[in-house]
Amino acid sequence: MPADVHQHLWPAQFTDLLRTRRTPPRLDGWTLHLPGEPPYAVDPADHDPAARTELARADGLDRALICLSGPLGIEHLPPAEAVPLLDAFHEGALALPAPFGVWASPCLTAPDPGRAPVVHLLRRGCAGLQLPATALLDAVGWARCARLIDAAEDADRPLFVHPGAAPPSPPGGPAWWPALVPYLQQLHAAWFAFRAFGRPRHPRLRVCFAALAGLAPLHGERLAARGGRDRGRVDPGVFYDTSSYGTRAVDAVVRAVGIDAVVSGSDRPYAVPEVPDLGAAAVHALRTANPARLLGPAKGTRP
Repeated sequence: MPADVHQHLWPAQFTDLLRTRRTPPRLDGWTLHLPGEPPYAVDPADHDPAARTELARADGLDRALICLSGPLGIEHLPPAEAVPLLDAFHEGALALPAPFGVWASPCLTAPDPGRAPVVHLLRRGCAGLQLPATALLDAVGWARCARLIDAAEDADRPLFVHPGAAPPSPPGGPAWWPALVPYLQQLHAAWFAFRAFGRPRHPRLRVCFAALAGLAPLHGERLAARGGRDRGRVDPGVFYDTSSYGTRAVDAVVRAVGIDAVVSGSDRPYAVPEVPDLGAAAVHALRTANPARLLGPAKGTRP
């Protein structure tokens, strides 16, 4: 079953709520306003379920997982603002036709985030738990999210780590600054924090980092030079999606962690899927064999 573990599609009820907001994140028509990024013109066709279904079929996908756009920062809004948006996103995403599935995104600002919202969403059919990297940058973040992650681990569902909201870009900075600087810095920090703090707490957890974890696995030599004694250890429960990267970057990460750790993720519609020029066996691993091991058998029921 060829799979893409990382796509974005906003259901209509979700975009309608974004248009009612007067502060970012908000939509003005189809122009997206975020605190740390310049206004972004959204193409309505990118969020048309019928058009996206045809596109997924043209890509040969049997499974395409939709995730909340972490850079919107919705998970970090006050609960009264976050919960209606999250409910609208999940309701719409869970109602999408095949081949779409969805990652579960909980509100992170409750005084004591617990397991119940994640358990509920997983039972409804979500493929796993998604958290923004900004929530997992250090020991405090992994501890605060521990019970949310416990719910996924206990259900044998994976965690997907996606970039979160970006701080304001430097004055006069280029439009690509957030995607190339803070997004990748967040993924680096979350990846190292998982090694130091997440894995000891969650020994059975399967976790996938978006965008090859910002190429964090390539820093193994520096990790060893600065005291990382387990440089050569490859964690079989850690995966990396290929979104926004091509053959050279994918090949470099494969050399660092092995072909079994890399899965196909496009970040569509923000990037065009690229099939790495690594041979048919490698492409089969990225699109089919490895996503199957990451996601595990299908669980839950769809409404």
